[in-house]
Amino acid sequence: MLQQTTKSGDRLIENRIAWGKSYLKKGGLVHYPQRGFVQITEKGKSASAESVSLENIQSDVITFYESENKAQGAKLPVENSASPQDLIDSGFEQIEQEIKDELLLKLKEVDPYAFEKIILILLKKMGYGDFIETSKSGDGGIDGIINEDQLGLEKIYIQAKRYNENKVRETDIRNFIGAMSGDTRKGIFVTTSSFDEKAKNKASSAHHTIILLDGSKLVDLMHKYNVGVQTKNVYEVKAIDNDFFDSEEI
Repeated sequence: MLQQTTKSGDRLIENRIAWGKSYLKKGGLVHYPQRGFVQITEKGKSASAESVSLENIQSDVITFYESENKAQGAKLPVENSASPQDLIDSGFEQIEQEIKDELLLKLKEVDPYAFEKIILILLKKMGYGDFIETSKSGDGGIDGIINEDQLGLEKIYIQAKRYNENKVRETDIRNFIGAMSGDTRKGIFVTTSSFDEKAKNKASSAHHTIILLDGSKLVDLMHKYNVGVQTKNVYEVKAIDNDFFDSEEI
């Protein structure tokens, strides 16, 4: 049993333990105080042995993914009616969302200055030009500047707010616009939380072009452009090669 492995070569027992921790965390029974540590929560301490099962905590797990599924218009397939491809797709989506959730938690824990640097690295990987970090004092609300061209004729100003729960407000957008100098009319405001409606309206009605990136969009982009994540496993799904059987070589 201890020597069994998954299709990708990982030890099966370690894989199961990792998913067990993930489900317990989603159910609010444990949390990760620091790297390599798992700590039981007050909810976990008060839980009985009978209640700590996937079936009993599944409602917490499912609702965790609910907003993402609604946004994509997707539904997890019912297992007894799903094809093998459905199950693969469903499992892949769940793993991907798990990574994005963990990524967002990491972003909320990093140093604010490190968060600003992460945003600039992401934009660089997305194909924008070289970036300039502004000084950490007296930057007027500007955390970085992206040069869209090598000569710096076109600039994009960056503002990064690492919030846990607080939403970005209209005043934040107004201050950002006010801090933008006359040499650009483009800006990107990034946060790990979200924007309230007045902030969205202010950005859309501004004479400047202001792009808003909330936590959900941010981790989507980081996942897509491999910032803060790495490929762990690659699976091969093979199909019959009909051309081989129809060839004249056999």
